[in-house]
Amino acid sequence: MTGPIAQEIEQRLTAAFAPTRLEVINDSASHLGHAGHDGSGESHFTVVIESAAFAGLNRVQRQRAVNAALGDLPGQRVHALAIRATAPDA
Repeated sequence: MTGPIAQEIEQRLTAAFAPTRLEVINDSASHLGHAGHDGSGESHFTVVIESAAFAGLNRVQRQRAVNAALGDLPGQRVHALAIRATAPDA
């Protein structure tokens, strides 16, 4: 079962990038007791996203685009976010 924050991440990224691949992986259990683990079970995520929107962008530009699409989630309701963003056939 996916929690509400993971669902919101998926919805925002789908709306922004129409990805051909999207995985929102909840890594929170691996960080139990570490800084930023707030007990919600949704504090640490990895996003794997592939979209034609990333064609021609470098890694930093892709990560910035993902963070912009997520708005206030990183740093507010999500403590840590790892991003693997690619373009198809990249």
